[in-house]
Amino acid sequence: MSGFQYFGMEPSLADPSSKIQQALQAVRAVIFPVDGVLNGPRMNFDGNGGEIVSISNRDASAIRVALSQGLHIAVLSDRDAAGFRPLLESLGVTGIYLGSSSLLDAYDAFLRDSGLDDEACAYIGDDIADLSLLERAGFPATPIDGADYLRNRVGYISAYEGGKGCIREIVEMVLQQQGKWVYSDRETER
Repeated sequence: MSGFQYFGMEPSLADPSSKIQQALQAVRAVIFPVDGVLNGPRMNFDGNGGEIVSISNRDASAIRVALSQGLHIAVLSDRDAAGFRPLLESLGVTGIYLGSSSLLDAYDAFLRDSGLDDEACAYIGDDIADLSLLERAGFPATPIDGADYLRNRVGYISAYEGGKGCIREIVEMVLQQQGKWVYSDRETER
């Protein structure tokens, strides 16, 4: 967890009261949009106009581990993005909010459905449309390739791009801080 900042401040790893550690301890859900975070900055279509769906194996693995350790995972989109539903369901995700009128409406629906509040949520957003959710979440983060506008408006900038391990990094941080990461350092080096 070195090299990150929380609202522009370098937290001390030796200080158990640091804001970053408190925020990570409180997280009960990791939430992110399809576009820009789950699938990266590109949308790909086949010759018939159907969306080609893929996600990082690292992110998929982290989603499974998060769910097995009791974290909620919610995936939002203000477009239908229906191709992602079977993929997410195969990973065990039940918090799927696709085709909502807005990301904010989808986020609020997740909070109602889960009974959680803002402080219990880590939100990973990559663009200006995510700003209102990033302002509310207890742990706001952006991928390293997130919009420059977000850089001083989040608590953490991931070392990874959207669609290329950003979700894995955030899930691992949360679970490590909570003592729930199931892999030893030796296993993660493989």
